[in-house]
Amino acid sequence: MPTATDFKDYYAVLGVSKTATPEEIKRAYRKLARKHHPDLNPGDEDAEAKFKDLNAANEVLSDPETRHKYDQFGQHWNHPGYSEAPAPTGTNAGTQGFDQYEDFDAFINDLLGGINGRSRHRTRTTGTDGFRSQAPAPDTEAAIALSFSEAFHGVQKRLQWDDETINVRIPAGAKPGSRIRLKGKGRPSPFSQQRGDLYLTIEVLLHAFWRFEGDNLVCEVPIRPDEAVLGAEISVPTPDGSVTMKVPKGTRSGQALRLRGKGWTLPKGGRGDLLAKLQIVTPQDLSAIEQECYAKIQANASFNPRAPLEEMKL
Repeated sequence: MPTATDFKDYYAVLGVSKTATPEEIKRAYRKLARKHHPDLNPGDEDAEAKFKDLNAANEVLSDPETRHKYDQFGQHWNHPGYSEAPAPTGTNAGTQGFDQYEDFDAFINDLLGGINGRSRHRTRTTGTDGFRSQAPAPDTEAAIALSFSEAFHGVQKRLQWDDETINVRIPAGAKPGSRIRLKGKGRPSPFSQQRGDLYLTIEVLLHAFWRFEGDNLVCEVPIRPDEAVLGAEISVPTPDGSVTMKVPKGTRSGQALRLRGKGWTLPKGGRGDLLAKLQIVTPQDLSAIEQECYAKIQANASFNPRAPLEEMKL
């Protein structure tokens, strides 16, 4: 159970108010995650600690259910003894707890609890000749967070599950939503003590440069105006090192160029593609010769990109 000194104000961590919308929380997290990402701050322990706090804050506040618990219970929001329903009291305390459930299945599901407040247990119901027997199969689900590097290359993880240490091998190419089945590692049935399976759902932390788009990786690569107009050969980062990419003449801002086989590791082998979306960036500090050249281009320009707009009206 966390103490007052352990408690972190997740709203303050993200720099948002307690009335912030989900969109505001998402924007704040992305902005700060990029700034403090360990890949951009190698060796900076403060940045690494800040990044971990940001991920924890985002995980709690981006989920409406956990955010509601956090707002209601503060530092005790994730304690298993706290819930929204008041504890039963009085002479009927022994029956009120069960009466709140629709049936025995629901009671068993709630009794078994969950991992980090987000686990789910399934109960099978069988019966013959009108008789109904309970056969709980406590398959359990939980989430495990991986960095982009861990998900791309694969990783061995050691998890503390109840009083047991479990070694899990995550294969290369895990993506958000991928599931890992650990047979016989779920919680035991309250009747037979036989253990169900534990299912781990993969969560991949946001990266400062790459993101997923279907089976492809996507990144934004800045280019100069002259590179867009005249074409160029530029260096583009990929998950396993930079490669040279040719920018064609007359490239538009936002245009995507495909680097085949340079994207995400595929579970069945091979690699997906990397889409490099080009963003034309205008220089802010020009040398004297650059200023002169741009002035000459402007004075002699024959291309008017706004020509189609001249006759536009309602």
